[in-house]
Amino acid sequence: MTAFKAGALSLRALVARNCKLFFRDKGTFLPSLLSPLILLFLFIAFLGNVYRDSIRSVLEGVSVTGAEVESIASGWLVSSLVAVCAVTVAFTANTIMVQDRAGGQADDIFVTPVPRPVVYFSYFLSTYLVTAAICFVALGAGFVYMTIAGWHLSAADFFLALADTLLLVFFGTALSSLVCRFLRTQGAVVAIQATVSAAYGFLCGAYIPIGNMAGWLGDLISCLPATYGTVLLHAHLMGGAIGAVGGGLPPALIAGLEEGFDCTVSFFGHAVPEWGCYLVLALACMLLAAVFLGLCFAEKRGRRGRGGKRKKDPKEEKEA
Repeated sequence: MTAFKAGALSLRALVARNCKLFFRDKGTFLPSLLSPLILLFLFIAFLGNVYRDSIRSVLEGVSVTGAEVESIASGWLVSSLVAVCAVTVAFTANTIMVQDRAGGQADDIFVTPVPRPVVYFSYFLSTYLVTAAICFVALGAGFVYMTIAGWHLSAADFFLALADTLLLVFFGTALSSLVCRFLRTQGAVVAIQATVSAAYGFLCGAYIPIGNMAGWLGDLISCLPATYGTVLLHAHLMGGAIGAVGGGLPPALIAGLEEGFDCTVSFFGHAVPEWGCYLVLALACMLLAAVFLGLCFAEKRGRRGRGGKRKKDPKEEKEA
Protein backbone atom coordinates (compact mmCIF):
# COMPACT_ATOMS: atom_id res chain seq x y z
CA MET A 1 0.00 0.00 0.00
CA THR A 2 1.42 3.35 -1.01
CA ALA A 3 1.92 6.11 1.52
CA PHE A 4 -0.63 8.29 -0.30
CA LYS A 5 -3.32 5.59 -0.22
CA ALA A 6 -2.63 4.87 3.45
CA GLY A 7 -2.89 8.58 4.24
CA ALA A 8 -6.16 8.85 2.29
CA LEU A 9 -7.66 5.90 4.16
CA SER A 10 -6.55 7.35 7.49
CA LEU A 11 -8.00 10.72 6.56
CA ARG A 12 -11.34 9.17 5.63
CA ALA A 13 -11.49 7.21 8.89
CA LEU A 14 -10.64 10.26 10.99
CA VAL A 15 -13.15 12.49 9.18
CA ALA A 16 -15.88 9.87 9.73
CA ARG A 17 -14.89 9.61 13.38
CA ASN A 18 -14.99 13.39 13.91
CA CYS A 19 -18.37 13.73 12.19
CA LYS A 20 -19.84 10.88 14.22
CA LEU A 21 -18.62 12.44 17.45
CA PHE A 22 -20.25 15.74 16.55
CA PHE A 23 -23.61 14.29 15.51
CA ARG A 24 -23.73 11.91 18.49
CA ASP A 25 -23.23 14.78 20.93
CA LYS A 26 -26.83 15.98 21.08
CA GLY A 27 -25.86 18.83 23.39
CA THR A 28 -23.74 20.29 20.59
CA PHE A 29 -25.48 19.06 17.45
CA LEU A 30 -29.07 20.00 18.26
CA PRO A 31 -28.33 23.61 19.28
CA SER A 32 -26.19 24.00 16.15
CA LEU A 33 -29.03 22.72 13.98
CA LEU A 34 -31.84 24.59 15.74
CA SER A 35 -30.00 27.91 16.15
CA PRO A 36 -30.27 28.89 12.44
CA LEU A 37 -33.96 27.99 12.39
CA ILE A 38 -34.60 29.95 15.59
CA LEU A 39 -32.59 32.85 14.19
CA LEU A 40 -34.68 32.80 11.01
CA PHE A 41 -37.85 32.96 13.10
CA LEU A 42 -36.45 35.85 15.16
CA PHE A 43 -35.44 37.68 11.97
CA ILE A 44 -38.94 37.32 10.57
CA ALA A 45 -40.73 38.16 13.82
CA PHE A 46 -38.64 41.07 15.10
CA LEU A 47 -36.53 42.47 12.26
CA GLY A 48 -38.83 41.81 9.32
CA ASN A 49 -40.85 44.99 9.82
CA VAL A 50 -37.68 47.05 10.15
CA TYR A 51 -36.42 45.87 6.77
CA ARG A 52 -39.86 46.24 5.15
CA ASP A 53 -40.10 49.84 6.35
CA SER A 54 -36.58 50.52 5.07
CA ILE A 55 -37.50 49.13 1.65
CA ARG A 56 -40.64 51.25 1.51
CA SER A 57 -38.67 54.35 2.49
CA VAL A 58 -36.23 53.79 -0.38
CA LEU A 59 -39.14 53.22 -2.79
CA GLU A 60 -41.16 56.15 -1.44
CA GLY A 61 -43.42 57.52 -4.13
CA VAL A 62 -43.30 54.27 -6.10
CA SER A 63 -46.31 51.99 -6.26
CA VAL A 64 -45.23 48.61 -4.85
CA THR A 65 -47.34 45.86 -3.36
CA GLY A 66 -46.83 44.28 0.03
CA ALA A 67 -45.91 40.99 -1.67
CA GLU A 68 -43.14 42.69 -3.64
CA VAL A 69 -41.72 44.28 -0.51
CA GLU A 70 -41.95 40.93 1.29
CA SER A 71 -40.04 39.16 -1.47
CA ILE A 72 -37.14 41.63 -1.20
CA ALA A 73 -37.13 41.44 2.60
CA SER A 74 -37.12 37.63 2.53
CA GLY A 75 -34.02 37.62 0.35
CA TRP A 76 -32.24 39.91 2.80
CA LEU A 77 -33.25 37.85 5.83
CA VAL A 78 -32.22 34.50 4.36
CA SER A 79 -28.91 35.75 2.99
CA SER A 80 -28.06 37.35 6.34
CA LEU A 81 -28.94 34.14 8.17
CA VAL A 82 -26.72 31.94 5.99
CA ALA A 83 -23.83 34.42 6.10
CA VAL A 84 -23.84 34.35 9.91
CA CYS A 85 -24.31 30.59 10.27
CA ALA A 86 -21.42 29.79 7.93
CA VAL A 87 -18.99 31.12 10.54
CA THR A 88 -20.74 30.64 13.88
CA VAL A 89 -21.58 26.99 13.19
CA ALA A 90 -18.00 26.36 12.09
CA PHE A 91 -16.73 27.44 15.52
CA THR A 92 -19.17 25.04 17.14
CA ALA A 93 -18.16 22.17 14.85
CA ASN A 94 -14.49 22.75 15.66
CA THR A 95 -15.05 21.87 19.31
CA ILE A 96 -14.06 18.29 18.42
CA MET A 97 -10.47 19.39 17.85
CA VAL A 98 -10.36 21.30 21.13
CA GLN A 99 -12.00 18.45 23.06
CA ASP A 100 -9.44 15.98 21.70
CA ARG A 101 -6.58 18.24 22.74
CA ALA A 102 -8.09 18.89 26.17
CA GLY A 103 -8.95 15.27 26.88
CA GLY A 104 -5.74 13.75 25.61
CA GLN A 105 -7.35 11.90 22.69
CA ALA A 106 -5.23 13.93 20.27
CA ASP A 107 -2.03 12.58 21.86
CA ASP A 108 -3.39 9.07 21.48
CA ILE A 109 -4.01 9.69 17.80
CA PHE A 110 -0.57 11.24 17.35
CA VAL A 111 1.00 8.01 18.68
CA THR A 112 -0.34 6.16 15.64
CA PRO A 113 1.56 6.15 12.32
CA VAL A 114 -0.87 8.73 10.91
CA PRO A 115 1.07 11.93 10.09
CA ARG A 116 0.19 14.90 12.26
CA PRO A 117 -0.88 17.12 9.31
CA VAL A 118 -3.35 14.42 8.21
CA VAL A 119 -4.89 14.46 11.69
CA TYR A 120 -5.33 18.23 11.65
CA PHE A 121 -6.62 18.18 8.08
CA SER A 122 -9.26 15.65 9.18
CA TYR A 123 -10.50 18.18 11.75
CA PHE A 124 -10.59 20.83 9.03
CA LEU A 125 -12.48 18.65 6.57
CA SER A 126 -14.99 17.31 9.11
CA THR A 127 -15.71 20.86 10.29
CA TYR A 128 -16.34 21.89 6.68
CA LEU A 129 -18.72 18.98 6.05
CA VAL A 130 -20.67 19.46 9.28
CA THR A 131 -20.97 23.23 8.78
CA ALA A 132 -22.01 22.85 5.15
CA ALA A 133 -24.70 20.32 6.08
CA ILE A 134 -26.22 22.60 8.73
CA CYS A 135 -25.98 25.69 6.52
CA PHE A 136 -27.79 23.91 3.69
CA VAL A 137 -30.55 22.93 6.12
CA ALA A 138 -30.84 26.62 7.07
CA LEU A 139 -30.74 27.64 3.40
CA GLY A 140 -33.44 25.09 2.59
CA ALA A 141 -35.67 26.51 5.33
CA GLY A 142 -34.94 29.97 3.94
CA PHE A 143 -35.96 28.88 0.43
CA VAL A 144 -39.28 27.68 1.85
CA TYR A 145 -39.83 31.11 3.39
CA MET A 146 -38.82 32.83 0.13
CA THR A 147 -41.25 30.65 -1.80
CA ILE A 148 -44.08 31.70 0.51
CA ALA A 149 -43.03 35.36 0.31
CA GLY A 150 -42.65 35.30 -3.48
CA TRP A 151 -40.03 33.35 -5.44
CA HIS A 152 -38.01 35.44 -7.88
CA LEU A 153 -34.72 33.54 -8.02
CA SER A 154 -33.41 32.61 -11.44
CA ALA A 155 -31.60 29.30 -11.92
CA ALA A 156 -28.29 31.18 -12.13
CA ASP A 157 -28.90 33.04 -8.86
CA PHE A 158 -30.00 29.80 -7.19
CA PHE A 159 -26.78 27.98 -8.02
CA LEU A 160 -24.65 31.05 -7.31
CA ALA A 161 -26.23 31.23 -3.85
CA LEU A 162 -25.24 27.60 -3.28
CA ALA A 163 -21.69 28.39 -4.41
CA ASP A 164 -21.60 31.48 -2.14
CA THR A 165 -22.66 29.31 0.79
CA LEU A 166 -19.93 26.75 0.13
CA LEU A 167 -17.31 29.49 -0.16
CA LEU A 168 -18.46 31.17 3.06
CA VAL A 169 -18.44 27.81 4.83
CA PHE A 170 -14.85 27.34 3.70
CA PHE A 171 -14.00 30.78 5.07
CA GLY A 172 -15.69 29.97 8.39
CA THR A 173 -13.92 26.62 8.57
CA ALA A 174 -10.51 28.13 7.87
CA LEU A 175 -11.02 30.97 10.35
CA SER A 176 -12.36 28.76 13.14
CA SER A 177 -9.67 26.11 12.57
CA LEU A 178 -6.93 28.71 12.85
CA VAL A 179 -8.40 30.22 16.03
CA CYS A 180 -9.22 26.88 17.68
CA ARG A 181 -5.75 25.65 16.82
CA PHE A 182 -4.49 27.71 19.80
CA LEU A 183 -7.24 26.67 22.25
CA ARG A 184 -6.72 23.84 24.69
CA THR A 185 -9.72 24.00 27.05
CA GLN A 186 -13.46 23.68 26.59
CA GLY A 187 -14.01 26.92 28.48
CA ALA A 188 -11.85 28.82 26.02
CA VAL A 189 -13.72 27.58 22.97
CA VAL A 190 -17.09 28.37 24.62
CA ALA A 191 -15.90 31.93 25.29
CA ILE A 192 -14.78 32.32 21.68
CA GLN A 193 -18.09 30.93 20.40
CA ALA A 194 -20.04 33.40 22.52
CA THR A 195 -17.93 36.31 21.27
CA VAL A 196 -18.24 35.31 17.63
CA SER A 197 -21.99 34.69 17.90
CA ALA A 198 -22.53 38.11 19.46
CA ALA A 199 -20.30 40.19 17.19
CA TYR A 200 -19.95 38.47 13.83
CA GLY A 201 -23.37 39.36 12.45
CA PHE A 202 -22.59 43.06 12.87
CA LEU A 203 -19.02 42.81 11.59
CA CYS A 204 -20.00 41.12 8.32
CA GLY A 205 -22.92 43.45 7.58
CA ALA A 206 -25.57 40.78 8.08
CA TYR A 207 -27.71 42.45 10.74
CA ILE A 208 -27.48 46.10 9.70
CA PRO A 209 -26.77 47.42 6.18
CA ILE A 210 -23.33 48.99 5.93
CA GLY A 211 -24.86 52.24 4.70
CA ASN A 212 -26.74 52.63 7.99
CA MET A 213 -23.54 52.52 10.03
CA ALA A 214 -21.20 55.36 10.92
CA GLY A 215 -18.80 56.27 8.11
CA TRP A 216 -15.66 55.03 9.82
CA LEU A 217 -17.36 51.79 10.87
CA GLY A 218 -18.57 51.15 7.34
CA ASP A 219 -15.03 51.68 6.04
CA LEU A 220 -13.72 49.27 8.66
CA ILE A 221 -16.26 46.59 7.77
CA SER A 222 -15.42 46.95 4.08
CA CYS A 223 -11.88 45.85 4.98
CA LEU A 224 -13.09 42.51 6.37
CA PRO A 225 -13.23 39.60 3.87
CA ALA A 226 -16.43 38.16 5.34
CA THR A 227 -18.29 41.30 4.26
CA TYR A 228 -17.79 40.40 0.62
CA GLY A 229 -19.31 36.95 1.12
CA THR A 230 -22.37 38.54 2.73
CA VAL A 231 -22.65 40.98 -0.18
CA LEU A 232 -22.56 38.11 -2.68
CA LEU A 233 -25.40 36.32 -0.88
CA HIS A 234 -27.42 39.54 -0.68
CA ALA A 235 -26.95 40.15 -4.39
CA HIS A 236 -27.93 36.65 -5.50
CA LEU A 237 -30.87 36.14 -3.12
CA MET A 238 -32.29 39.66 -3.50
CA GLY A 239 -31.35 40.49 -7.09
CA GLY A 240 -34.28 38.67 -8.69
CA ALA A 241 -36.84 40.30 -6.40
CA ILE A 242 -35.36 43.77 -6.90
CA GLY A 243 -35.34 43.22 -10.66
CA ALA A 244 -38.98 42.10 -10.62
CA VAL A 245 -40.06 45.14 -8.60
CA GLY A 246 -37.93 47.66 -10.47
CA GLY A 247 -38.73 46.70 -14.05
CA GLY A 248 -40.10 50.17 -14.82
CA LEU A 249 -38.20 52.19 -12.24
CA PRO A 250 -35.35 54.63 -12.92
CA PRO A 251 -31.91 52.95 -12.84
CA ALA A 252 -30.75 55.38 -10.15
CA LEU A 253 -33.53 54.24 -7.83
CA ILE A 254 -32.70 50.57 -8.39
CA ALA A 255 -29.01 51.28 -7.78
CA GLY A 256 -29.91 53.08 -4.54
CA LEU A 257 -31.97 50.09 -3.39
CA GLU A 258 -29.15 47.66 -4.18
CA GLU A 259 -26.58 49.85 -2.44
CA GLY A 260 -28.82 50.47 0.55
CA PHE A 261 -29.23 46.73 1.13
CA ASP A 262 -25.64 45.73 0.43
CA CYS A 263 -26.16 44.02 -2.91
CA THR A 264 -23.12 46.05 -3.89
CA VAL A 265 -20.18 47.25 -1.81
CA SER A 266 -17.62 50.02 -2.03
CA PHE A 267 -14.08 50.02 -0.72
CA PHE A 268 -13.29 53.57 0.41
CA GLY A 269 -15.52 55.02 -2.28
CA HIS A 270 -14.51 52.59 -5.04
CA ALA A 271 -17.19 50.16 -6.22
CA VAL A 272 -16.12 46.51 -5.97
CA PRO A 273 -17.40 44.30 -8.82
CA GLU A 274 -18.82 40.84 -8.21
CA TRP A 275 -15.65 39.12 -9.38
CA GLY A 276 -13.70 41.32 -6.95
CA CYS A 277 -15.86 40.08 -4.07
CA TYR A 278 -15.15 36.48 -5.06
CA LEU A 279 -11.44 37.24 -5.36
CA VAL A 280 -11.20 38.86 -1.91
CA LEU A 281 -13.08 36.03 -0.22
CA ALA A 282 -11.15 33.30 -2.05
CA LEU A 283 -7.78 34.88 -1.19
CA ALA A 284 -8.81 35.16 2.45
CA CYS A 285 -9.84 31.49 2.47
CA MET A 286 -6.54 30.39 0.95
CA LEU A 287 -4.50 32.55 3.31
CA LEU A 288 -6.26 31.30 6.46
CA ALA A 289 -6.11 27.67 5.32
CA ALA A 290 -2.44 27.99 4.36
CA VAL A 291 -1.51 29.47 7.75
CA PHE A 292 -3.45 26.74 9.58
CA LEU A 293 -1.89 23.91 7.59
CA GLY A 294 1.54 25.55 7.79
CA LEU A 295 1.31 25.60 11.59
CA CYS A 296 0.31 21.94 11.54
CA PHE A 297 3.29 20.95 9.39
CA ALA A 298 5.64 23.00 11.57
CA GLU A 299 4.29 21.77 14.90
CA LYS A 300 6.51 18.69 15.21
CA ARG A 301 9.65 20.68 14.50
CA GLY A 302 8.61 23.45 16.84
CA ARG A 303 7.59 21.41 19.89
CA ARG A 304 9.97 22.86 22.45
CA GLY A 305 9.65 23.22 26.16
CA ARG A 306 11.01 25.87 28.45
CA GLY A 307 14.69 26.62 28.08
CA GLY A 308 14.55 25.80 24.35
CA LYS A 309 14.63 22.02 24.83
CA ARG A 310 12.56 20.12 22.36
CA LYS A 311 9.53 18.31 23.72
CA LYS A 312 9.24 14.66 22.83
CA ASP A 313 6.57 13.76 20.34
CA PRO A 314 4.04 11.21 21.66
CA LYS A 315 5.33 8.71 19.07
CA GLU A 316 8.87 9.14 20.35
CA GLU A 317 7.75 8.71 23.97
CA LYS A 318 6.04 5.43 23.11
CA GLU A 319 9.05 4.13 21.21
CA ALA A 320 11.30 5.07 24.15
